[in-house]
Amino acid sequence: MEWIADPGVGAWLRDRLEPEHSTMHGVVPHGFPAYARVFHPASARSLPDRPVPTSEEWERMPEAERARLIEQVVDVPATWAETAAAFGTTMHPLAQWQRIVRTPVDGDWRTRIAPDGREFTAPMEGALDPDVLSRIAAHLMAGTSTPDAGFAAVWEGFGGLLGFVGHSPSRVFVTFSDDPNHQAMLDRSTHDPFNNVFRKPTWQEGILSREISEGPRLSLLDRDYVVFSAPPRAFADPDWVLQVPWRDLPAEEHGFAPQAQSPNLLWPEDRAWVMVSEIDFDSTIVAGSDELVQALCADERLEAMPIPEGAMLTWDADRVNT
Repeated sequence: MEWIADPGVGAWLRDRLEPEHSTMHGVVPHGFPAYARVFHPASARSLPDRPVPTSEEWERMPEAERARLIEQVVDVPATWAETAAAFGTTMHPLAQWQRIVRTPVDGDWRTRIAPDGREFTAPMEGALDPDVLSRIAAHLMAGTSTPDAGFAAVWEGFGGLLGFVGHSPSRVFVTFSDDPNHQAMLDRSTHDPFNNVFRKPTWQEGILSREISEGPRLSLLDRDYVVFSAPPRAFADPDWVLQVPWRDLPAEEHGFAPQAQSPNLLWPEDRAWVMVSEIDFDSTIVAGSDELVQALCADERLEAMPIPEGAMLTWDADRVNT
């Protein structure tokens, strides 16, 4: 995989988008025979052998019992269908998370407690778990005549991705030490914010090189992307994170496990399909052939449903769960 300096390879996508965001086609191209919506997994926090206590039960519980239960709490993946069943709502192709978990007006939809006591956490937005992407990519490979040639685009706004000229880095890795001089060193390294503005801006390193960081972008309506050559076959490998040029090596140098943002756009050279993980969506849309969409929706390892061209995916588009 290599960076592509000519973003014109993705210009065809712009021609198939709507100028407004009234439907999903503000980010998902028109003109494909079929569309699948792949729902990003949520998570549920529960106890292995009993429901999580309600807030009233928790208040009445002895402190020792609370401590024992906290040690037993586990987080497990949860599908949207499982979540809907827990909240007594209906799962359907155009479902919206806020409505699925019965979020009140001005309520926090990111974490909700179901009637059975389980705590549900909302799915990730704009990103796919590496394993989920590899499962999708296995079908994408079969849906193109060019599985070894294609393109991936990553939104430029992800923190730490690009370098820039400025006074301070976009992120700082905090380390801990028993050394009594460690905190003093940290204090000395902290710049006075008032005086800092008078210092000459310098290049702040990102995950990608300066050449890429200052290079051209693929501009699609409200989003700009960095484009790479990327064979669809590569993402069918569960270890695709280790292969991509935007792998977060600086974080690994500070002890973090290998990680990389999943592509926001992925398409093959023959343009038989396109996968869109819009940064504000909690689901990924695949536009392609009827056969591809049917295969994705039939895969029991994925939670996917067909949606019509022109579908609305805004937070208030769920007219079933009102």
